[in-house]
Amino acid sequence: PSYGSFISTLNHKRESGSHSLSSPLLLPAVKQVRELPPICPDVRQKHRISIDVLPPEVKARFVSEPIIPIRTKTAKEFQDDVERATISGDWKQVHDFYLTTFDSFLELNGAFKKEANAPFNTIEDSGINIKFVNIVYDALLHTPADTQKSVLKGIINSLLREWNFGGKELNPQYTSPATYVIYAHLLRQIAALAEADHHFLMHWFKKLPQKRFKQLVERLQLFITTRLFPAKPEELPPMAKCSWWIPSATKVLSLLNAANSISSSSIIPFTDFYNLTLDHIDFMEDYHTWQAHGNSNRFTFCQFPFILSTVVKKAIIQRDSEQQMISMARQTLVDKVSRRQRVDMSLLFLNIKVRRLQLVSDSLDELSRKRADLKKKLKVTFVGEAGLDMGGLTKEWFLLLIRQIFHTDYGMFTYVKESQCHWFSSWKCDNYSEFRLVGALMGLAVYNSITLDIRFPPCVYKKLLTPPIVPCDLDTPVGMATLTLDDLQQIMPDLAHGLGELLSYEGNVEEDFYTTFQVFQEELGVVKSYNLKPGGDKIPVTNLNRKEYVQLYIDFLLNKSIYRQFAAFYHGFHSVCASNALMLLRPEEVEILVCGSPNLDMGSLQRVVQYEGYSKTDPTIRAFWDVVLAFPLELQKKLLHFTTGSDRVPVGGMADLNFKISKIDVSTDWLPVSHTCFNQICLPPYKSKKELRQKLTIAISNAEGFGLE
Repeated sequence: PSYGSFISTLNHKRESGSHSLSSPLLLPAVKQVRELPPICPDVRQKHRISIDVLPPEVKARFVSEPIIPIRTKTAKEFQDDVERATISGDWKQVHDFYLTTFDSFLELNGAFKKEANAPFNTIEDSGINIKFVNIVYDALLHTPADTQKSVLKGIINSLLREWNFGGKELNPQYTSPATYVIYAHLLRQIAALAEADHHFLMHWFKKLPQKRFKQLVERLQLFITTRLFPAKPEELPPMAKCSWWIPSATKVLSLLNAANSISSSSIIPFTDFYNLTLDHIDFMEDYHTWQAHGNSNRFTFCQFPFILSTVVKKAIIQRDSEQQMISMARQTLVDKVSRRQRVDMSLLFLNIKVRRLQLVSDSLDELSRKRADLKKKLKVTFVGEAGLDMGGLTKEWFLLLIRQIFHTDYGMFTYVKESQCHWFSSWKCDNYSEFRLVGALMGLAVYNSITLDIRFPPCVYKKLLTPPIVPCDLDTPVGMATLTLDDLQQIMPDLAHGLGELLSYEGNVEEDFYTTFQVFQEELGVVKSYNLKPGGDKIPVTNLNRKEYVQLYIDFLLNKSIYRQFAAFYHGFHSVCASNALMLLRPEEVEILVCGSPNLDMGSLQRVVQYEGYSKTDPTIRAFWDVVLAFPLELQKKLLHFTTGSDRVPVGGMADLNFKISKIDVSTDWLPVSHTCFNQICLPPYKSKKELRQKLTIAISNAEGFGLE
């Protein structure tokens, strides 16, 4: 039973005037209270072992609203001060107040109380009052000249003009390149603000309506694109004189990206921040500059990776991987030559030899023995089988190994039906090498541009990037990401719903739930209890501390209870993929690199396919596409897997598959064959659509271990 059903029962009883609980919710021989929802079934019937030792607590960090200084006046008080000063000419009182108020956006917004019925034009919930700000500036004119305040006034006035907060649309003034000089100076002023003002602006932006927010992003992107590739270069100053334009615009765009990230739900998709124009620049030069100078004063787009598309990031990782592969192979070759040993070209590859019946153990042994070679190009051989690996055998090895490791009988991962994803088993053991193997497999897949059918929840990829570079200190915890109820929702939706109900429960949590900072977990048939904090079994959960309880509960489930398993998995992944390029990636982008996209669009594939021996008007080809487009999704995935070795679409979409259909001059009694290393399917010239459908269905449904090349 979940918290939700329990709370519904409580509410029902309360409405009917009864404060007792229904008997199914009672604990035997205890007070009439509700216990925590168990992590495992039948928790009460199993023997319990109490364990009070947990790894050091890693508390979640929350991005809070900026603290606005408390120096306030009402609109009426402020206007009275201004009127008296105007009549008397004595501005001292006004000046003294302003002198300690208008040094930043925070001070400006905290200076005046927002009246509920104030007849001013305000931004909803933002505290910015446009008409009021203008009155402030009129008064500021009478204060002694101050450069900082003058600049601040210019910035805020420019913001009000550009973003036209009083109207429904953006000010059209800066849509034309003819006004970009003015716009660039505005962006430069904003980019140069103090960190506290940037922090405030970030929270200001996140309260804008979605349409206005998206317009701001699009205008900044257009500004960057136009400066990089102007349609009429004569309309803009020479690049040498305005090299600061793009850095300023990108820094302001980063404030909007930050606002989008900290919003309770993203205002716009993170992909809307991609500038696809950057796909056509020399991004490797940008990457190498970033590696050499880091986040110094020398601007690179890699300092602001949100603006780079996944296609660019994948290309950077691949080229970085290729350079590491070449470097590793060259070093091996040099070592051999220096020792005057015969050079075996197989030393230039990571050669994996496995038996199908001992796939996991052989793979683990091979990768353990050849850790120094993980950055070489991968080649796989199945013992006792003829075949040269040109990519197809490698894909099959990944497929079979992942399928076996993630099988529930194997015990490493638990399949959660509610969320249709896999999660790490919490059993404890002395050797977590198999989790390291899974991490290494994922790293090898990214390194060798192979997509995997792995169903991990998104938080796994957050944890993989925490931190994105392996710490030098081996004692530093890894994978301890700051996770929330939303992350738990994607794995254990019922439990997350119950904890959400606990947070919103309006009754007395301590009396009605009678629970403590303790959690129960099953390990190999034994239920163990863990304290979420020292002495947690004696600390009751109350209305005041329930938020802390929920956060510690989530932290325990998703971080601490599986720490050793995930740490091995983390180090396995980074043993292959260790690269500064990982710092450019969002968790969602790592998932796309590992798993590709599950969304198949056979229509797009039809538009980019290449033909050899056929043309798109041949009867066999027309019949092929009629059959394939009519296939259910399951068969379309099987066709993709039959031809490419994976049923996922790579990062660049269908165009990146280089899918090819070739003619094979054999009897039409033959089934279609494929060369997965070349993403190629070979079709005999079938005479009818019915015959083609029948032979194609048989081939794609029975292709595993079927002479894949």
